[in-house]
Amino acid sequence: MTSENHDKLLDIPDPIMVKATRWAPSLVWAVPILAALIGLSLIVTLVLERGPTITIRFQTAEGLEAGKTKVKYKDVDIGEVKAITLSKDLRHVLIHLELVKDTERFAVSDTRFWIVKPRVAANGVSGLGTLLSGSYIGADPGQSSEKQEEFIGLEAPPIITADLVGRQFTIHADDGGSLDIASPVYYRHVQVGQVVAFDLDQDGRGVTLKIFVQTPYDRFVTSETRFWHAGGVDVRLDANGVKVRTSSLASLLLGGIAFDAPPDSPTTAPAEEGAAYVLAVDQEQAMKRQNEKAESAVLYFDQSVRGLSPGAPVDFRGLQLGEVKSIGVEFDPETREFRMPVTIEIYLERLGERYRETILRGEPTMRTLLFEAMVHRGFRSQLRTGNFLAGQLYVALDFFPHALPVLLDPNRTPREIPTVVSGIEDLQSQLAEIAQKLNKVPFDSIAVNLDKSLIGLKSMLGNAEKLFRQVNEVTPEAKSALAEARKSFTAAQHTLS
Repeated sequence: MTSENHDKLLDIPDPIMVKATRWAPSLVWAVPILAALIGLSLIVTLVLERGPTITIRFQTAEGLEAGKTKVKYKDVDIGEVKAITLSKDLRHVLIHLELVKDTERFAVSDTRFWIVKPRVAANGVSGLGTLLSGSYIGADPGQSSEKQEEFIGLEAPPIITADLVGRQFTIHADDGGSLDIASPVYYRHVQVGQVVAFDLDQDGRGVTLKIFVQTPYDRFVTSETRFWHAGGVDVRLDANGVKVRTSSLASLLLGGIAFDAPPDSPTTAPAEEGAAYVLAVDQEQAMKRQNEKAESAVLYFDQSVRGLSPGAPVDFRGLQLGEVKSIGVEFDPETREFRMPVTIEIYLERLGERYRETILRGEPTMRTLLFEAMVHRGFRSQLRTGNFLAGQLYVALDFFPHALPVLLDPNRTPREIPTVVSGIEDLQSQLAEIAQKLNKVPFDSIAVNLDKSLIGLKSMLGNAEKLFRQVNEVTPEAKSALAEARKSFTAAQHTLS
């Protein structure tokens, strides 16, 4: 650098420092800033008030619309359908829901969802209100604490909802009969529950049903409770007469289950939830004593057993001791005749405490000797008519002092009880003998001889009439006597005619 340039740089004056003034914002920026704040507050509010988002899988989306269909619980809106899509396999529809705030309880594993629409089912008509308002999704909150976002929807409304309090029990039956989901459960003809599920057993030989009994009626289900079919009309014509038993009109259409405990049941404590029971065909079968020990016996009849059927009563002087189990036919090679074996089951405990002490608690040898002594005194079985209208028979056990002695095998199992011919059979035999004797009487020849006698008597009376006329002409004095005689002969003629 030259000296001249250096001198010019030295002549430059020092800069003057001036303090900068504060910048004032323009009103133009106020509008976007305000809009951003409002939008941010809306986003925050939306996020804070937004409930859980879940997806439900249904078979069809019939009646559902995105942005319109509501989710309701007890007619209160708790959410809305946001989108409807198809599953990847195209077999289901996926309903995407957005629930409102404070509905986290509906997003748990045991919550149930279904489509509410008009339905006609065996238990009645439901969902008629949706004819005007449109279908919606119903919800039943679960009790679990496990969160879940994907659910499988029900194709029908649940029978039991979370607001129902009660207990479930298991019942096993040979067949379901007229029972179905929602079939009523009765206690003393009052509906106290419903059938909630049923399924075939693994071996296919029975049906297992689940029933729900509401509180406070569930306390009447004890360990001694008996269940039976209550649907339809039970008309029975047997040896005990005609019996007609039915429940309510609803059970005639839907079927039903009834339960009760025997009158002498000592247990009053409620049964545990899930307790298992057996479903009887009717109330009579259900109320039979279950702890009694039955003893089998066989009866051999040499007469017709038409009118006797399995289940017919076996009684002793009017007290029912058991029932007939089976009826068969057997050929006797010694007599070369057929006889009818009837197997019965009798409950010896029903004969009183003293008999129970003697028979049931005694030694087998003593029991055999006592039975032989009873047979020696005339203990027999007999077929009797219980219903003349239907011709139903039953088995009667009694003592017949004039019965012929019999020899029984004491080691036979089951024990054989000797039989006697029924009174009806004897009466029929006697009537048949009388009919045979009457057939031998020659009624035709008797009638012919009687006709001949009447003709001869009529001729004799005619001759007498002529004689009276002649005498009347000869002796007028005997007119009155002849008139009296004529009256007597006339009366005799009428009598003989």
